[in-house]
Amino acid sequence: MNISFSDAHEAFREEVQAFLNASLTDELRTAQRFCPGMFLDYEHNIRWHKILFEKGWIAPSWPKQYGGTGWDLTQKYIWSTETTLAGAPSLAPMGLGMCGPMLIGFGSEEQQQTYLPRILSGEDYWCQGYSEPGSGSDLASLKLRAESDGEHFRLNGSKIWTTHAHFANRMFCLVRTSNSGKPQEGITFLLLDMNTPGITVEPILFASGTHEVNQVFFEDARIPKTNVVGQVHQGWTVAKYLLEFERGGGGSAAHQTALTRIRQLANQQREGGQTLLDDADFKRKLDAADVQLQGIQYTEFRIMAALSKGQKPGPESSIMKNFGADIGQRLTELAIEAMGFYIAPDQPQARAAGQNVPAIGTADGVAVFPRYFNLRASSIAGGTNEVQKNIVAKLVLGL
Repeated sequence: MNISFSDAHEAFREEVQAFLNASLTDELRTAQRFCPGMFLDYEHNIRWHKILFEKGWIAPSWPKQYGGTGWDLTQKYIWSTETTLAGAPSLAPMGLGMCGPMLIGFGSEEQQQTYLPRILSGEDYWCQGYSEPGSGSDLASLKLRAESDGEHFRLNGSKIWTTHAHFANRMFCLVRTSNSGKPQEGITFLLLDMNTPGITVEPILFASGTHEVNQVFFEDARIPKTNVVGQVHQGWTVAKYLLEFERGGGGSAAHQTALTRIRQLANQQREGGQTLLDDADFKRKLDAADVQLQGIQYTEFRIMAALSKGQKPGPESSIMKNFGADIGQRLTELAIEAMGFYIAPDQPQARAAGQNVPAIGTADGVAVFPRYFNLRASSIAGGTNEVQKNIVAKLVLGL
């Protein structure tokens, strides 16, 4: 496999680096550095979003005719890697990475013209209405009822673990429009306005104390039938297509950055003149994580090669989703070990951008414990690891 970059791509890398150096403020970098979970806070997220929108670089993965950059796969990879290495804020994936590609693939022309420009500009901020209480990983068992009411559906039920629903003004949602036949055959894909009467958002606090997810309640909320994506009762096909985008990518650059910070943390914890990096057992754990990350890196390259031939994300996205979740959790465990006695203090103010609260211990450690708690969910979000393994067993191994 030839993984070297052409002169043109190296020139593009330099252009990206120059833009990041000129555009990233210390506050934006700090917000990302101390982000305690999988999603950055709305304020810094949307600020970076608008900077990229003005540059015209907000949607590298979209086709150019819909507002994308027109970059090739290698340019997209360089962009993703360099933004991570530069400490740039992560963008919320629900609009740009999930809803947008889904509308490009399945939305009507009217839906595309209405929503895609608003996703690009940041005017619409989306959340995902998939999970429900009692459904667990069996998404097809969802029960949020959508009963026909003239030109509308009337929704009753709830969604749970809805990330950033307290910021979102839009939701893409799976609802039950029929109980006949197989469970998958009675599901419809809807777009809805979060300001619709009858929709209520209630917070769910993580064990770390952070507020990232919510439960959303629907009580006779009326949604226009024109907001159906695809066909009524055929939303399962749309949902599966969207999940391929949610599950794709192992994020090797982000994990490599995390591993580097763990080494730095371990080098600061001294006892008897020795650092934790001098401990042979801990060094072995770091080396094992590094080897796993190299495997993820080369798997990403193989997926890039397949995509360059026109193939869409398939079961490989499930493989990478599992790899990414596993290594991410493993790295948070190593970070806790590296922090030693300084892991326990709860200092949410010390990790807030723009604050001058001194950290107890090292500044890089203030987000370690909340990140450990929050990333416990990464092996569940987007489909549990067990579900992904079933997909791989069926579609790759033929079992």
